[in-house]
Amino acid sequence: MGEQMVRWLVVACCAMAAPLAGAQMNMGGPASSFPENVLRHTGSGTDLEPASGAQPMLMQMRPDGWMLMLHGQASAVEQQQTGPRGYDKFFSVNWAMPMAQRTVGQGELTLRAMFSLEPATITRRFYPELFQEGETAYGKPIVDGQHPHNLFMELAAFYDRRLGSHGVVSLYAAPVGDPALGPEAFPHRPSIGDNPLAPLSHHLQDSTHIADEVLTGGVAWGAGQRGVRVEASGFYGREPGENRWIIEAGGIDSWSARLSAAPGKDWSLQYSLGHLHSPEAAHPEEDVLRQTASAAYRHAVGQAVLNAMAVWGRNHTIGSPINANGYLLEAALRPRERQTVWTRIENADRTTDLLGAAAPPVERVVGRVQAATGGYAHRVWGWQDGSAELGAQFTGYGVPDNLRPLYGQHPVGVAAVLTLRLGVGEK
Repeated sequence: MGEQMVRWLVVACCAMAAPLAGAQMNMGGPASSFPENVLRHTGSGTDLEPASGAQPMLMQMRPDGWMLMLHGQASAVEQQQTGPRGYDKFFSVNWAMPMAQRTVGQGELTLRAMFSLEPATITRRFYPELFQEGETAYGKPIVDGQHPHNLFMELAAFYDRRLGSHGVVSLYAAPVGDPALGPEAFPHRPSIGDNPLAPLSHHLQDSTHIADEVLTGGVAWGAGQRGVRVEASGFYGREPGENRWIIEAGGIDSWSARLSAAPGKDWSLQYSLGHLHSPEAAHPEEDVLRQTASAAYRHAVGQAVLNAMAVWGRNHTIGSPINANGYLLEAALRPRERQTVWTRIENADRTTDLLGAAAPPVERVVGRVQAATGGYAHRVWGWQDGSAELGAQFTGYGVPDNLRPLYGQHPVGVAAVLTLRLGVGEK
């Protein structure tokens, strides 16, 4: 998309964050209609969230017509694991998203960026997570670990135009962004609570949330809180390289399509299909056909708020019989303003990448792993523009018989988590 466009987006998105120091906190609120929900753009890429909630953030309306917004969070994590392959590490996962919106012509322009310092706060190019796989570190497939996110997670421009009172046509262009494939990316989902770890099914469901050269077009139509949207994307299919500080470039060689629906204000559903050309550097000869389906739910009763999501993802290696499936159910409950309880349950196929140096040259599925996580956090500090929460979580794993010599029968992981979050201050 051009080096000049990348530079312009970086400068514009950094500049929009500066005036928000001391800006008025806004806890968000429900969208008044389905078209209004489409126009919010507060999630990941062009994903559709339940209309009854909104991402908490700082907001400021400027006299020149720009609405400036900022949200983000950072978690300090002490992770400890048992079993022959378990090990411990202190690290931080973090991101910040500045955004600006204004009316341009007969439509709405949105500029949005997402940045992360994880290339510095996650040393040795990954953090420990039993049974996790995907991407590479030091030229080898990452085994039992999760890679950091890039410094530039998103640099994007949206243009939306209403079609009467019920429709919206949209265009999304991003040198780095999230194509119309999969559910909302896990760092953004309210349903993860304070869980700092990536899902084991990440590379079966939402790993394209950092992709290069993304172009997406979509049409949405709805009345009240109900509606449907159809989108199509082109993008560069290879996942980010090991140098997480740079913006990579490649021609558009992959595609995706997504159908999203909102049957009511508390629900958001999607089914998506995508062809990824050579996504993994460890298996450059493989193209992948990915399917995903998900349902997101959000409901509030008094002070209590429940966010939940169910996701299925499947990677089919084209030209082979290999099919890898991942199933996820996660939920976060805030029974009171200062408390958060969360869970994540997964059932995910694992491949021969887990075998490390003993892996055969042809990748295949070697078993299905179960993971169940539960956690709790308490708000220990709040101020006008944010909050701090201290918590912990426990993860137990179900190990298939053929992997028990490598992992033991009942490996577990525990993590202590301190999370700083913008836009969640004391009322």
